[in-house]
Amino acid sequence: MSYARVQYSKRDHVAYVTMNRPEVLNAMDRQMHTELAEIWDDVEADDDVRAVVLTGAGTRAFSVGQDLKERAQRNSSGEPESTFGSRGQAGHPRLTDRFTLSKPVVARVHGYALGGGFELALACDIVIASSEAVFALPEVQLGLIAGAGGVFRLPRQLPQKVAMGYLLTGRRMDAATALQYGLVNEVVPVDSLDQCVAEWTDSLVRAAPLSVRAIKEAVLRSLDLPLEEAFTTSYVWEERRRRSSDAVEGVRAFTEKRNPVWTGRYE
Repeated sequence: MSYARVQYSKRDHVAYVTMNRPEVLNAMDRQMHTELAEIWDDVEADDDVRAVVLTGAGTRAFSVGQDLKERAQRNSSGEPESTFGSRGQAGHPRLTDRFTLSKPVVARVHGYALGGGFELALACDIVIASSEAVFALPEVQLGLIAGAGGVFRLPRQLPQKVAMGYLLTGRRMDAATALQYGLVNEVVPVDSLDQCVAEWTDSLVRAAPLSVRAIKEAVLRSLDLPLEEAFTTSYVWEERRRRSSDAVEGVRAFTEKRNPVWTGRYE
């Protein structure tokens, strides 16, 4: 598949998604959102894909979020302001409110991850950042709101007072601080970034694909459930894993002293 705003490729069970507008720091316009939605659909439908790497082209930014020049043009045309989520907008549901994506997404962050770019990283399952990464939700300084999940995810992933400080002021956070608070999994020099990402994707690909999908669904769906209810809730991907041949392949391979051969197939 070929896109104007996004580079998309697959290799060795990993899908690589690169926001490709480096001349505007990978700002996301309607066309990019539309292309990304098609890509996420394809990622979910392709059982050969076991993990995704999301990044931005160029050397300056992961993404600075919404294309504000396009937003200004839409304002001038009388289009009403958007609010929480992407319903009714191009690319719905976007990654930030696509709650059923079962494949793990690794964010590869270098440079600026601002506004919607930071919200994308918050929506990923694993975040690997270069030491030069910078995070912020500056919407409050523009009369906007971090409506792609920032106001909801940041207080869930940081202590409340810390999250409120960043949300209410738009202050920037460096990579070391993001690591300190657990917003990123690793921070490495930029020349080690690709190798570090590859080590994570290699681990994901070696894992049983149905187990990965079942774990992701169970974790995200149970976050707000009482513990007792979490144990008794039915999870689609866990039911598929439990009935699959992969559910017995790992133990069989262990007892036979060989590497497991995962099919990723389910009934």
